[in-house]
Order: sequence, then C-alpha cells, then structure tokens
Amino acid sequence: MAALDAQGVAYTAFWPLGGFSPLQSGALDAVAARLGTSPKAVAIAWLLRRSPNVLVIPGTSKVAHLRENLAAADLELPDDALAALEPVAA
Repeated sequence: MAALDAQGVAYTAFWPLGGFSPLQSGALDAVAARLGTSPKAVAIAWLLRRSPNVLVIPGTSKVAHLRENLAAADLELPDDALAALEPVAA
C-alpha cells in the first residue's frame, strides 16, 4: 500500500473482512478484546489508518452491520495495537 501511495494510486480494499488466515485473525481478535470492540471494527480501522490512499469497501446487507462499519472509522488504535497488527499485512 505504501508503494501505491507514493505513486498517488488508490488502493481499494474490497471484501477486507473475509479471507484472514488464523494467524491474522488471532492478532485481530487479541487487539479487539483489549479495546473492547469487534475484530471486524479493528480490521476496518486498521486499514483506514495504514495509508491515506486506502478505500475500504466492507460490504453488508444489514443496517446494524453498516452502523458497526461506520463506527469503526472513529475507532482510535493506539500505537501498540498498530504494532501488533503489522504482521497481518505480511
């Protein structure tokens, strides 16, 4: 994502909440438990903060999930949480 940002290219994270490996899910679960929120909210907040060129399209068919997804944009991830999530991108 950083290389794309450097070139001024947007990155669209379509369906970003599906397809995490067990290791990635474990990191998201641990951060979510510590922050008192859902792993999906952490994933959305983390993607939005990774780079200014990221556009997240989580998709949903339920209004409640839409509200949760929108609330994730306001979720503050502390530096230690961001560091814990860095291996997810690998």
